[in-house]
Amino acid sequence: MPILSIIVPVYNVEKYLDNCIQSIIYQTFQDWELILVDDGSTDNSGKICDMYAELDSRITTIHQDDLGQAAARNRALEIVKGKYITFVDSDDEITPNTYTENLAILDHIPSIEMLCYP
Repeated sequence: MPILSIIVPVYNVEKYLDNCIQSIIYQTFQDWELILVDDGSTDNSGKICDMYAELDSRITTIHQDDLGQAAARNRALEIVKGKYITFVDSDDEITPNTYTENLAILDHIPSIEMLCYP
């Protein structure tokens, strides 16, 4: 089981999605699963999600009707396996050490229930 579950709701973001997913794949911390929830995209976002899921066994794609970001996150929460859960917006990129740094904080202070990062 992975330590970290990363949830990315996806809706019509084909222009940004590659950069978002690659910023997760190239993290220095590698014990993660990525759940991409294609929330009824009408562009190529769903196909991009499927392509990455085929390339990396840590990536799962869920396709659903357009139910909104909250519903997409909740759908992913039904299947997470990680000890910790994080959310990334599909038009964002995270820096390469994001999870290494944040999980070090959680390891050092296990009583933390929520950690926010830029």
